[in-house]
Amino acid sequence: MVSKAIARFARISVRKARVVVDLVRGRQAGEALQLLEFTQKSGAPVLKKVIESAVANARTVSPGVDLDSLFIETAFVDKAPNKHMRRWRPRAMGRATRIQKGTSHITIELGSRQ
Repeated sequence: MVSKAIARFARISVRKARVVVDLVRGRQAGEALQLLEFTQKSGAPVLKKVIESAVANARTVSPGVDLDSLFIETAFVDKAPNKHMRRWRPRAMGRATRIQKGTSHITIELGSRQ
């Protein structure tokens, strides 16, 4: 592992984010950024920002690191707690149910190939 970046409490559901993460797992960092630029999924801009942050972290740790040698070693999405967004929907007979707003933690780890 060369560098790591985590987006916590991202306002995207886990199911939508995992589709995009599966696209880029194992790819070169530059190739993944280019792929996400033209992907029409809602999670693409969020994931692109996390990968850019991981690349910036790698350059901070070792300034001489080559972007072409970096690849996405580990990428996963976990469910975040939904305690901040409380939304209610009126239901039959005076009841109310909660509306689930998806939040997730997105983790990207970059490795280096020599």
